[in-house]
Amino acid sequence: MKLLRPCLGALLAAGLFLVPTNSEAAVRVGLGADYWIDDSAVFNFTLGVETPLAGPLSVGARFGAMLITEGNDIGVPLDLVLRANLGRSGVYIEGMVGPWLVFGRGDTFRAHAAFGFGLQGKAASIGLEVGYLEPNPTIGLRLGYKF
Repeated sequence: MKLLRPCLGALLAAGLFLVPTNSEAAVRVGLGADYWIDDSAVFNFTLGVETPLAGPLSVGARFGAMLITEGNDIGVPLDLVLRANLGRSGVYIEGMVGPWLVFGRGDTFRAHAAFGFGLQGKAASIGLEVGYLEPNPTIGLRLGYKF
């Protein structure tokens, strides 16, 4: 618990730093469905903020709520996101890393890292995400809408 407070404080500070302040910044809502290999299905709802970094790159943070079906446990996904929109093709790639808080499984603090790619329209996106949520890999589908 001593480690949890400074990490949450740092994530909150990073989130406040990344709050959109210009017209190109965006808010993104997302739905995800993952298979946590050899463990369970995981469904999540996320809210993210992102701001342009340089060229096609943007940086942001996402947070939300999740449900782990095996045991009906809940959690809070927290990620820093680096995203690249690849020109007019509508293709995006992104990398995410952060702690996910999982309640009801004995080990609350879990490491998460993932790579995602998919198609981005003017507002809606659909893609795949492949990653790792301690202690097993994950693979899932993401739907998003950018405001």
